[in-house]
Amino acid sequence: MSSATTSSEPSTDGSEEPSPARRLGTLWLALAIVAGLALGYTAGLLTPSVTAPGDDSVEAGFVRDMSTHHAQAVEMAMIMHTKAQDEQVASLAADIAITQQGQIGTMSAWLRDWNLNPTGEQPRMAWMPNSQGSLTNGLMPGMATPEQLTALRAATGVEAEKMFLDLMLTHHLGGIHMAEEVVDLSDNKDIDWLAGTMVASQQREIQAIQVIKTELPAN
Repeated sequence: MSSATTSSEPSTDGSEEPSPARRLGTLWLALAIVAGLALGYTAGLLTPSVTAPGDDSVEAGFVRDMSTHHAQAVEMAMIMHTKAQDEQVASLAADIAITQQGQIGTMSAWLRDWNLNPTGEQPRMAWMPNSQGSLTNGLMPGMATPEQLTALRAATGVEAEKMFLDLMLTHHLGGIHMAEEVVDLSDNKDIDWLAGTMVASQQREIQAIQVIKTELPAN
């Protein structure tokens, strides 16, 4: 892993602003996310659907909840990509944003293919037995609170990078828990494939997070 590289510039008010290169990178990232969403959506539409899950099914509940879970990961990643000084953190944030937005596209396409609305009547995590214990203040496993998101937006420098890594590690652990549960509960091969992909990619990112945390300088 490389050492921290400064990619931000001091602004006139003393705060750090992304360098022109980072701002350009953020623009490309935004375009990549849009392209990933479109590709994911197309991939989802191209997936053969023999039996469409019902509105209250495990599959529909998982897809809806995981889409919301992923959306928060994309939000945190975009916040961090804009302000990260460490290139490893910025690169990780970009990977997370692109991957999870693409998966949102696939899940959105499946809901459309199943003739289901993006939101259902069931409470969060109702698809998972005994799920109430995994909800904290109505938030799904691993999700950051509104206060934590506000703190992430306000933080700068290494403090922000460490905060992002800690929040994302917890977020991934919650996402892996949900994905492993749906594999146990569903016989839908497409759901099992996507959930398995999520588990594998997020486990790799957790390993990267743990390495990067050891290489960041002290505050």
